[in-house]
Amino acid sequence: MSRAARIAVAGAVLVAIGAAIWLPLPYYAMGPGPVRDVGPLIRFDGYERFGSAGTIVMTTVRWFRVTPTRAVQVWLDDAWSLVDQRQLFPPDVDPDEEERISTAQMDQSQVHAAYVVLERLTDYPDEHGPGVLVEGTVPDCPADGVLFPGELVVSIDGSTVRSTRAAARLIEARPPGEPIAFVVRADDGDHEVELARSRCVPDRRKAFVGVSFVPAFPIELRVEDADVGGPSAGLMLALGLYDLMTPGDLTGGRVVAGTGTIDLDGRVGAVGGVRDKVLGAARAGADVFLVPRGNLEELEGLDTGSMRIVAVRRFGEAVEALVAAGGSDGGRAVERLS
Repeated sequence: MSRAARIAVAGAVLVAIGAAIWLPLPYYAMGPGPVRDVGPLIRFDGYERFGSAGTIVMTTVRWFRVTPTRAVQVWLDDAWSLVDQRQLFPPDVDPDEEERISTAQMDQSQVHAAYVVLERLTDYPDEHGPGVLVEGTVPDCPADGVLFPGELVVSIDGSTVRSTRAAARLIEARPPGEPIAFVVRADDGDHEVELARSRCVPDRRKAFVGVSFVPAFPIELRVEDADVGGPSAGLMLALGLYDLMTPGDLTGGRVVAGTGTIDLDGRVGAVGGVRDKVLGAARAGADVFLVPRGNLEELEGLDTGSMRIVAVRRFGEAVEALVAAGGSDGGRAVERLS
């Protein structure tokens, strides 16, 4: 082989090696993500804060785009799987819109978690703060993408809002199509938005703004940005808040992991990526994993070592399960600080 031919072959080999190392494929690796202690993320003022000997952690799924070399490594690892990018990022879905929805779902899960805990421990929602909290919005309605879960609406059309019923009356007082002024309090301060009712709900002739409210919380409460999207942290945020607001120790000195959505009635819903989340928790040394009852069948045959799996349908079941496993429940021993 001539020198020129050898150089050409060597160049082709280098290009092939480079492609294997750097050329991204239309596939993503999906597997166990890190766990996150929810306690330090939860902030509240006006009530005593209690510590625990253990931790309550949320679980996540990790994914990244692969090269041919990385694809082979992922294929050889039983804890990871290869997923077509169209499953994660459908071509007809705007990535920015998908991120907005994911963030709104996380914000809504925080509202739900706080609602469930405060209702259990205090006289909320009968006793509540001024204004109303945005619980959610209806897709394709005027409020969608303008009002966001967790924002506080303090006035509508110049009238101070004191209850969810009053908010509904003020909105419906305006004819469809006429602007309604909302003063909204968010992290960056107060701002005003204008919305008008429209027929935006399929098969409904009535006009809507497309927003649902819950009474404002009686304490100042927030969850720091955990850089996590979606609704699946709801159960663990609720348990974390409950443990912080009661003198008992739900953890019993252990690492309690889990996943699951939560609604305003305390129902725990199934989530995606549960096997990856369980494996991530086991690798992080969790002692107990709380899983939605709807996900339990997906875990058949999964080796979790010494980590115990507990399936729950409601928030109360999760509390009872942790107490039965050695934790303690402080119940309604919540006192407002003077």
